[in-house]
Amino acid sequence: MGTIVISGTVVLVVLGFGNHVWWLAAVAVLFLYLRYGRDSTSSTSSSSTSSTSSSSAGGSSSGSTPSSYRAYRDRRDKQAKWERRYQRERPLESRRQAREKSK
Repeated sequence: MGTIVISGTVVLVVLGFGNHVWWLAAVAVLFLYLRYGRDSTSSTSSSSTSSTSSSSAGGSSSGSTPSSYRAYRDRRDKQAKWERRYQRERPLESRRQAREKSK
């Protein structure tokens, strides 16, 4: 997947010498790949502001199966840590999200 994205970006950059819109397309492709295309091994929970814990946990663990129970437990504990931090730093937002979830 990464090879296809990189080769596509190179093609768009080469085309961009004639029309600068292609450079914007290359930047957009790279941005989308970095944001959504990589494995869940990167720190997606640090940059995600999802509304519920189940959607962020499902989004980060749906890409691959954990290699071991320890890896699963480590990811689960890290996600719980980030959720506690979010609730501590943004109490009003977390209460609003809890109200929306209960509806």
